[in-house]
Amino acid sequence: MRSLTRLAVPVAAATLLLAGCASTGDDDASPAAGDGEVTLLTEGKLTVCTNPPYEPFEYEEDGQVVGLDMDIVGAVAEDLGAELEIKITPFEGIQSGADLDSGNCDIVASGITITEEREAKMDFSDPYFDADQGLLVPAGSGIASVEELDGLTVGVQTATTGATFAADNALNVVEFEDLGLQIEALRNGTIDAVINDIAVLGPFASDDFEVGTTFPTGEQYGLGIKTGNTALLDAVNATLERIASDGTYEEIYTKYIGTAPSAG
Repeated sequence: MRSLTRLAVPVAAATLLLAGCASTGDDDASPAAGDGEVTLLTEGKLTVCTNPPYEPFEYEEDGQVVGLDMDIVGAVAEDLGAELEIKITPFEGIQSGADLDSGNCDIVASGITITEEREAKMDFSDPYFDADQGLLVPAGSGIASVEELDGLTVGVQTATTGATFAADNALNVVEFEDLGLQIEALRNGTIDAVINDIAVLGPFASDDFEVGTTFPTGEQYGLGIKTGNTALLDAVNATLERIASDGTYEEIYTKYIGTAPSAG
């Protein structure tokens, strides 16, 4: 069995190239759609767009981007014989497919929930993480339900399923570009609560904050690939299958989530 250690990639990623990944050698070329041969935007590099801070999936540590998502795409790069290059971009361009369509990256990985609307804009890998929505509130506030948010101000992240959940429940919301800004607003009292994926809220539970409740939504995360790029999609799914079978996924999951994944 191969084990995957934490993949630490500088924010300004190096341009080292590794052999072994098929490419046209033309940086402007579009990836091959279905000939079975993976072609990357830049020869020898798998370029991923992501949007930290979104701990434990992608966040900066000692000037490098790490996290569960980064280890998984690192495993994809490893299987392709490619160097992983990370680009930090706004989540809107990631979830809308714009980063893929414009050739900004080969793959998007940023805790992206698979939805029908997004599937119309990109191809998704097999699901790799089950995710529900959660509510982060000031410790001792007693806020523990949607009903108790009536008349309060809730911070959501722009273009996320958390924002959709809040809108569907007619909540009074303020949108933020990323999770870090949500937490800061809660800390300084400009909002009363935060809604986001439960897995990213847990690390902020402390003397100041607590998770009020979880909203079961049945959401799952997937890695996004440009529509029609079946060669890369097949390669990504092959890696997901490989790391699930050889114990690597369990190792990654446990490292960042703190417990082993459920057997279900």
